[in-house]
Amino acid sequence: MRIADYIEQAGGNLWKKKLRTILTTVGVVIGVGALVSMFAFGQGIQKNITEQFNKVDLFNYINVSTRDRSGEPGHSHDPDDPDAGAMDDAAAPADANDSDAPALDAQFLEEARRIEGVETAFPEMRFPAQICLGEKEQFTLVQVLPANLLRSGPLPLRSGRCYDPCEPNELIITDSLLRRLGVNEPSEALGKEIEVATVTLDFSLTNLLRMVFSSGDQGLPFARKGYRFTIVGVAERLPFGGMGDVYVQPEAAGGMRKLSLTSIWEFFRPAGEAANYSTVTVRVRSPKYIAPVKKELESRGFRTFALMDQLEEMRTGFLIMDMFLLAVGMIGITVASLGIVNTMVMSILERYREIGIMKAVGATDGDVQRIFLFESGVIGLLGGLFGLALGWTVSMVINEVINGLMARQGAPRMDYFSFPWWLCLGAIGFSILVSLAAGIYPTLRAARVDPVVALRHD
Repeated sequence: MRIADYIEQAGGNLWKKKLRTILTTVGVVIGVGALVSMFAFGQGIQKNITEQFNKVDLFNYINVSTRDRSGEPGHSHDPDDPDAGAMDDAAAPADANDSDAPALDAQFLEEARRIEGVETAFPEMRFPAQICLGEKEQFTLVQVLPANLLRSGPLPLRSGRCYDPCEPNELIITDSLLRRLGVNEPSEALGKEIEVATVTLDFSLTNLLRMVFSSGDQGLPFARKGYRFTIVGVAERLPFGGMGDVYVQPEAAGGMRKLSLTSIWEFFRPAGEAANYSTVTVRVRSPKYIAPVKKELESRGFRTFALMDQLEEMRTGFLIMDMFLLAVGMIGITVASLGIVNTMVMSILERYREIGIMKAVGATDGDVQRIFLFESGVIGLLGGLFGLALGWTVSMVINEVINGLMARQGAPRMDYFSFPWWLCLGAIGFSILVSLAAGIYPTLRAARVDPVVALRHD
């Protein structure tokens, strides 16, 4: 028999029992639809996470910290060293000079920028400040970021531009802070002068005496100093995971008296002493430079961390999630396959005499097997096609509902489901494969029919 004959025979047999065929196919459709929707959700989550990382260019960054001098300003101890925690934190500044560990300071920044593949290096720095615009004041954190970093990365601006590297007294402010300062239209803030008032600890003799002999309302030995800046840009949100609402350049921050939140020892560093940073971020030109730059920095005694290091762990996590979703979706496929087995077995019992006649006129066991395999394959094909359509439709409805709910919270629109080409083709192929597997037992049973016994069957 030709393939066309098998298809015609299988289609005719299925059409004779339309209701049973439809119910069996619906079971496959639901199982495939559930499986496709779950896989599409997993793929959508992975796609959104990867796109967000690529959007903010996180794969091009290396975080650098020191590994040996536990507790010293700008340093962290190595958790792999059992003796690293032996040094008492309170004694860290006194013992720091006895260590040969490298420091994260201005000299390191210059050296790191000269490494091949490095685009820039900047300290992870933020500090508290009182922001004054007109008569309004707000207390927030100021984030220090270089201009070339903001230009190379996506800085969503509602209005204005990134600050000019040649103009250190320019800053960028977020629209949320502007609203708290009484400015609702971002363009109105451009060009306005704003005061950034920093806070420092003042342990001068005069201030200490004032605290001792005051009536108790003097408070802690804090000193305040104001700096004037010009607003040149208004950002929509905080980029690079920053915690501040105001962004200034390192050149401007370097000349400001402030309390840095990068290390507790900043509270006790004398004014004018060169700062050692707790963490420095190194940006490379492309991910291919991550490994060589990390190797170079680690050879100099620094500890490094890059998001690329966690990429394999992320992929493992995604794989585990996919396997979990597959296990849940297979429940529906298993139920559908049992329905196929039931349909095919019932078909054999109903066509017992017909099978006997076919074998009596010359049909081989293989011919009989192929007829029933084609019948189960047709059910799988229809179930895969309509199941894919059902999964896509349900996913789009859920996606719209979620986006509608999230829009009320001010969240941006996202596609929570993704349907890559391999998922669509794989769903149809998997449905056919499962249907053929479910039809193996019925086809073997049909092939074992004795034509003599079958012809005597009523």
